[in-house]
Amino acid sequence: MLQDKLDAIGAVLVEGPKACGKTTTAERKAASILYMDDPKSKDAYMKMAQLDINALLEGDTPRLIDEWQLVPRLWDAIRFKVDHREGDGQFILTGSSVPQIKNGDITHSGAGRFGRLKMYPMTLWESGESNGAVSIGDLFRHNFTASASPKIPLHDIAFLMCRGGWPRALQKKTEKAAITQAVEYTEIIINSDITRADGVLREADRVRRLMRSYARHQGAQVSINAIVSDLESNEISTFGENTVASYLAALKKIFVIDDLPAWNPNLRSRTAIRTSDTRYYIDPSIATSVMGLGPDDLMEDLNTFGLFFETMAVRDLRVYAEANGGQLFHYRDKNGLECDAVIHLRNGDYGLIEIKLGGEDLTEAGATSLKALAGIIDTTKMKSPSFLMVLTAVGDFAYQRTDGVYVVPISTLKD
Repeated sequence: MLQDKLDAIGAVLVEGPKACGKTTTAERKAASILYMDDPKSKDAYMKMAQLDINALLEGDTPRLIDEWQLVPRLWDAIRFKVDHREGDGQFILTGSSVPQIKNGDITHSGAGRFGRLKMYPMTLWESGESNGAVSIGDLFRHNFTASASPKIPLHDIAFLMCRGGWPRALQKKTEKAAITQAVEYTEIIINSDITRADGVLREADRVRRLMRSYARHQGAQVSINAIVSDLESNEISTFGENTVASYLAALKKIFVIDDLPAWNPNLRSRTAIRTSDTRYYIDPSIATSVMGLGPDDLMEDLNTFGLFFETMAVRDLRVYAEANGGQLFHYRDKNGLECDAVIHLRNGDYGLIEIKLGGEDLTEAGATSLKALAGIIDTTKMKSPSFLMVLTAVGDFAYQRTDGVYVVPISTLKD
């Protein structure tokens, strides 16, 4: 995806949460590199940015400017350089937070000069837990072959949720060490990174309480006021609506939370569609870490297990959707009809997905919901769904039911 954008536009901004692999990915495409946060050179780079910012841009292309947001003025300098050079793929910018912009730092949107690539923690296909037997792209092309899954036990799925998709966690020799990596990542968010987002000092205990509340609302369409009420009923100190909104805005700036927007299809009925975003962390390990939950805890509470599994499934589906040039949404209407995930491509094709732990009863419930939604879509105004899928945590096989609904364990899925 990065190479595709480099082939098409002058500069590419790669953004996403800390430690998801942005710099490593960009390094593989870069011909020269400037590490703005290198402790040995950071002060010199800051001074050079004031004296002669163009000197920082000299080097073979594509030139990687890592943690560019430390000097937001680089944006306009790169935009100007792209305008006055010929050729695409001149710069790659990486950053793990939205820059704090002062007046005059950035004067141009960069339209036509910059492309954007958002990176996520690794999917199960990228980390090697999925065998990739079922491709989202193939489903849109109506190509499917029933296949066996790796048969990952439910407890191992719980571990994968607690470990998360962080590349460094994959390198740990023990499960305990891998989970500790995710826990420490969350602690850094609480104790320092949220302040880095906007320069506002926040008490770690208050950040932790808010993040726990957010974890309890994973997969739900709840308002800020509902989160305020949750905090008031569960904690001693009070949070106002504006305070909660500022905390959530800071967490979004450092790519910790990543809510899922609502899908608005053409319906045959006048059913009102609820348009609130669904609340999600960018990786399930943040939710399990802030709640103090491990794999054994999740196995004892399958309701919580199901909510956090949905977060992991949404993480993977976002990546697979974007790799196919699409976007992920959710659906819910006033009558309570829901669809956990909708992959919608630019050409108007779309697939409907329900996320379940597995088992005959849950699978049947998911298929029934999918068929109900497909039945009220006005196919005279938009296409019929390319596929209906129940995505499960466990299962021996990926197969198609007699009613056409696919049942796919997450350990068989890829882009």
